[in-house]
Amino acid sequence: MFGKKPGVTSTIESLIGAATRIEGDVHFVGGLRIDGHVKGNVIADPSQPSMLVISEQARVDGQIQVSHLVVNGTINGPVQADELLELQPKARVTGNVDYKALEMHHGAIVTGNLAYMDEDSRPGLKLASNHG
Repeated sequence: MFGKKPGVTSTIESLIGAATRIEGDVHFVGGLRIDGHVKGNVIADPSQPSMLVISEQARVDGQIQVSHLVVNGTINGPVQADELLELQPKARVTGNVDYKALEMHHGAIVTGNLAYMDEDSRPGLKLASNHG
């Protein structure tokens, strides 16, 4: 299998089931898998490693901000993957995508800009990590 990457969690603690529809923002810590529909932002705690899996039947209408993102469903909104973004064959992303590392499979579609983030260009995290 694959070795664990530093700063990235591989454990999914929470699930939003296929028959579930959430209207409103979702904030989480650790790992989350979405099989249903979220109409709102999905934001991981930036101070801890996180993983979000968007399954083939899932849909998110809103912003996503997470360390490690695996997409095989539909996202309508901007995406920020601070460590790794995996776009699987049925991924459909409409919105700008900021990433540090990208793995894109044949068949995945992004309608928007793809932008590499270096350590100094991570939007939204500078204030969250500033303790002074």
